Amino acid sequence: MKAYAKAGAGRLLDLGLLPLALVVLFVGLALTEPRFLGPQNLINVLRGGALLMIVACGQMLVLIVRGMDLSVGSTMALTSVVSALVMAHLAPGSGPGVAITAGIAAGLAVGVVVGLCNGIAVAVFGITPFMVTLAMASIVGGVALSLTNGIPIYGLPEAFVAGLGRTLWLGMPPTVWAAAIVVLLVWIVQKYTALGTRIYAVGGSPQASRVSGIDVRFHLVLAYVGCALAASLASLLLTAQIGSGQGSVGDTLALQSIGAAVIAGVSLHGGVGRVQWVALGSLFLLLLNNAMDLLRVDSKAQAIVMGLLIVLVVALDEFKKRRKIDGH
Repeated sequence: MKAYAKAGAGRLLDLGLLPLALVVLFVGLALTEPRFLGPQNLINVLRGGALLMIVACGQMLVLIVRGMDLSVGSTMALTSVVSALVMAHLAPGSGPGVAITAGIAAGLAVGVVVGLCNGIAVAVFGITPFMVTLAMASIVGGVALSLTNGIPIYGLPEAFVAGLGRTLWLGMPPTVWAAAIVVLLVWIVQKYTALGTRIYAVGGSPQASRVSGIDVRFHLVLAYVGCALAASLASLLLTAQIGSGQGSVGDTLALQSIGAAVIAGVSLHGGVGRVQWVALGSLFLLLLNNAMDLLRVDSKAQAIVMGLLIVLVVALDEFKKRRKIDGH
């Protein structure tokens, strides 16, 4: 089973161009655009990169087990709405501490429920991950919008908004520290635990994993729960930043999280992916977005560039897979 983990690491060592591209992009922006190195712009890049990094780490887990999760954006929306409703309802009578604790717990519970629904549908009922998560995105997004009627939910405790969303801890936004913890925990699981090895094994060959005594269904469900929990965590941090619960947060993060993962070498065919590379892929995407913003590139053109980049990387992944099958 360790062969799957080593194969993933070996494949990603071929991605030496990713950190090089990241450095070139950073230096190029610093030299050509004075606003890039402005403190506020760098903080905004770090905040956005950290949020994408958290979601992309979860997306990586389901990609490793040969799945995908198109519902992460809707999960973020429902998490934002539910946590804000709970906090706004409890804060006047119960105090900020109880309200914040209950709101965070309710938000994370949304992630667990959505992840369980996705995982059970894929692992137990054998429904295609694309269809399951696409349908779940519609269902969960619809629930989020129906709870708000399109109106943001205000009244969140000031301690939650100011302490978690609009302050700096040791010079860094709390979102950055949260992303660092998530990346570190996933790295430890991947590198040092039997759970990480089994997840690679399930993605590499589900049939061989069953023969080896691995509970494939359990690990599939666990991957989807982990992905949804990562989306819920990112949503709580984003809700604190914007100071309200909204049913539209996370709209673009499903595609972006998949893009960050595949750019970092996570294979759509499963069994391959390392969290440290996904972190770099997330930063690369955010820097590229920031570069286009600073250069005043039209938002429609930005979407085209991002789509073409993802298609190119996926095409290269398919090309390498076919060459491997052909024995070249």
